[in-house]
Amino acid sequence: MNKTVAVIGSGGWGTAISTLLARCGFRVNLWSYLKEESEQLTFCRENKAFLPGIILDEAIHFTHSMEEATKNADFIIMVPPSKAIRQTAEALSPFVKKGQIIVNASKGLDQDTYKRLSVTIKDAIPQAEVAVISGPSHAEEVARQMPTTNVVAARTEEVAEYIQDAMMCDFFRIYTSLDMTGVELGGALKNVIALCAGVSDGLGLGDNTKAALMTRGMSEIARLGVACGAEVATFSGLSGMGDLIVTCTSMHSRNRRAGILIGQGKTAQEAMEEVKMVVEGVYTTKAAYHLAKRMNVEMPITECAYAVLFEGLAPQKALEMLMSRDKRHENDRAFRFIQ
Repeated sequence: MNKTVAVIGSGGWGTAISTLLARCGFRVNLWSYLKEESEQLTFCRENKAFLPGIILDEAIHFTHSMEEATKNADFIIMVPPSKAIRQTAEALSPFVKKGQIIVNASKGLDQDTYKRLSVTIKDAIPQAEVAVISGPSHAEEVARQMPTTNVVAARTEEVAEYIQDAMMCDFFRIYTSLDMTGVELGGALKNVIALCAGVSDGLGLGDNTKAALMTRGMSEIARLGVACGAEVATFSGLSGMGDLIVTCTSMHSRNRRAGILIGQGKTAQEAMEEVKMVVEGVYTTKAAYHLAKRMNVEMPITECAYAVLFEGLAPQKALEMLMSRDKRHENDRAFRFIQ
């Protein structure tokens, strides 16, 4: 196969996706923000910072030039951190052809507008056809070819099925969806709950507490999602509950690891510095908090997470606030969106 894919972003997930695409028979142009990182990848053929021990396929070409990365690309996958998505999309726009498919594989919200990342990409690159891919997919496991399933969502079945056909292989199974809003919000908002699950672990709390956080967390994710136009069924699928489970329970999750440190008494900044990776849940908490206020959607766990991260509230006090909320029926009016 002589087809080419551009992957924009050489972090752990971008590198893992590149190994997957190489397995699918593509030539992969993997773009790095830092020239020295691109040179290191070329020399070592190993992403020592994010995927140590994984030798990268010879079909993967490394570059610091967006023009070179996108030359002859059949489609483009974007995997920068959420906080860099707008700047990266604006820099990419001159090299994108009309109708070219861009797949957003990053998970988060625009920090300035609180928009979904695919919307931010479309704003910056209006000539592109934008899709999203999400689901329970730790980079460490995909790069080692462990069985994984994801969902690709697009505006049309044609685009979703094109990406499904391109990226499916013996260890990576893809389902399709037309609910871009639900797929993307599920992948973004679960990081907030995973951060909280980590805080619970850091406080020394038990499985009961984590199960409550995950279940009630999914309820508020679905409330906000449906208020934004998503389909409620999406949140019981791979990009909703599936991604929430893996991110709340695995030590691969940088959000959970950062949460553990916060529960043990570190600040959010100290936790991120110790994890040494982008902790999307911190940024998404801020955006989700303001988006929920704008949409008039009740999200008590997210509100407490925001207070802990940005207002200095002690995690133990946040727990007390959640446990002492007014009594209510599980399916009361607060859940009118998802009944």
